[in-house]
Amino acid sequence: MKHRSVRRAWSGMVAAVLIAVLAVGTVSVPTARAQAKGAEPPYFAIKGAKIVTVSGGVIENGTVVVANGLITAVGADAKIPPEAWVIDGKGLTVYPGLIDAMTDVGLPAAPAGPAGGGAGGGGPAAALQQAAQLATARPSQGPEDRPGTTPWRNAADELQPNERRVETWRNAGFTTVLCAPKTGIFPGQGAVIDLAGERPGEMVVKTPATLHITLQQPGGFSGFPNSLFGVISYIKQIFLDAAQARAADEIYAANPKGSERPDYDRATRVLNAALRANRPVFFPATTAAQILRALDLNEQLKTNMVLYNVQQAYEPGAASAIAAKKVPVLVSLKWPEKEAGGDPDAEEQLRTLRIRDKAPSTPAALDKAGVKFAFYSDGIANPKDIVKNAKKAIDAGLKADVALRALTLGAAEILGVADRTGSIEAGKIANLVVATGDIFSDRTQVKYVFVDGRKFDVKEPPPPPLPPGGQGGASIRMTGRWSLTVSTPDGDQPASADLTQAADGTLSGSIMTTFGNSIITKGSVTGNQFTFTFSLDIGQGPGDVIMSGTVEGNTLKGTATAFGQTYDMTGTKPNSGQSQAEEVRP
Repeated sequence: MKHRSVRRAWSGMVAAVLIAVLAVGTVSVPTARAQAKGAEPPYFAIKGAKIVTVSGGVIENGTVVVANGLITAVGADAKIPPEAWVIDGKGLTVYPGLIDAMTDVGLPAAPAGPAGGGAGGGGPAAALQQAAQLATARPSQGPEDRPGTTPWRNAADELQPNERRVETWRNAGFTTVLCAPKTGIFPGQGAVIDLAGERPGEMVVKTPATLHITLQQPGGFSGFPNSLFGVISYIKQIFLDAAQARAADEIYAANPKGSERPDYDRATRVLNAALRANRPVFFPATTAAQILRALDLNEQLKTNMVLYNVQQAYEPGAASAIAAKKVPVLVSLKWPEKEAGGDPDAEEQLRTLRIRDKAPSTPAALDKAGVKFAFYSDGIANPKDIVKNAKKAIDAGLKADVALRALTLGAAEILGVADRTGSIEAGKIANLVVATGDIFSDRTQVKYVFVDGRKFDVKEPPPPPLPPGGQGGASIRMTGRWSLTVSTPDGDQPASADLTQAADGTLSGSIMTTFGNSIITKGSVTGNQFTFTFSLDIGQGPGDVIMSGTVEGNTLKGTATAFGQTYDMTGTKPNSGQSQAEEVRP
């Protein structure tokens, strides 16, 4: 009986953890490598390829030589060392490695534990306990509580080299990202990392590289700040506190004897360090009014501001105002779209339609005004969609070479690493993408990616297998929002999946529960059967959650499997009349 009760308790605990962290953790698996590090040759040479240097034009028939992680030569007559591993570049195009200028790729999705916490046990119980502590935390009563403020968090300290998206982004041609925390008003500091390495120290290019500010309202209805006005006031207060702390430290350092020592405040200390180093301070703005408000706010804060999102800078006066202040921007490539699976006949406001139509024209407006800008993914689940959405900006009037620069050297300049990456130049880090043609063409395939001089072969995933007796491909369409129910010993648990099904049956998207979002890392549809996988780490190491089953019309049934436990699952694709209360919201 004792063993049976323990087993029952463990089963219930795993079930609870499965649901509690469906959208929190990410899996760590060994990253596939083309070659072992020790087996790589001392030199590579890509010979006879079209080379798009970005910084120095295009070489139609040139050679790039790579040695010890750096570009050692580039040009039509570049000398190839006799011991180099030569890659025939005929018919191929070499680009600088693409840069995602702001993302959380490489970071665990679970919220960080309390700063300075002592040692504790891991495992499902610890994960549940942490979730409970976060849910029952005392609301902030005022700015002195420092709500939503963890600027000391540094992405470089939290990197997971084997986080699955590192390989996914790299296979799409991205060699470098600005990795940054996202949660809180002052969520932390970003680090520029290269997407290869077995240890965090091998990946970091620059840290800390940036300081991040959001307009999130962490206080709810009972705590501070509980409004946008309160958040902006709190941001101003933090900067005022930092200035006062800086002055107090200077006075005390000049004459400590007989003087009362200043209080230690980690938040203002980190903020002052960022200001002294003139690090970029990222601040959000979308509409023209928000852009003007942010620029005015920065007149008071005096930071090295970088605006992000900025999708409506096509509005009159927005781009010119940014240009006048010489503020660089990051443009979100997650263009507004109609909700997948929604009612196609539902009426939409004219303003909504206009924003959806005009947003991709923002980069062209910024370029025309002389604004320095780069692109970032903004939560896009499939990195190939980043390049596809950049192509939408080209279709809306942006020059192709400017779009490429925004994904390479322009991003490197804003992030302060243009002296080491972002273009194909001798002496820079050997971050390269070797493709079959124009990087913005749907027909182009990435053949090789070099990260820090290490060569990775990119293999296209095989098509899904044929269903028994079928003619190939998928016979169902799963694109849209699905409401899911997982049956556990603790009762039915809801989830919501936003799925996108490609023509070859590949599934991508995200899972939403009451605890947040998780990215689908792989998935496919074959006949009327589906399977998709996402990742979680509950404190005892990472693992996969696999959901699979069959679809009939707008309903599905199947199983959810994790940590050796399997639970029944059902789901429906609701129509547009479904109430918001029925959907799972974070």
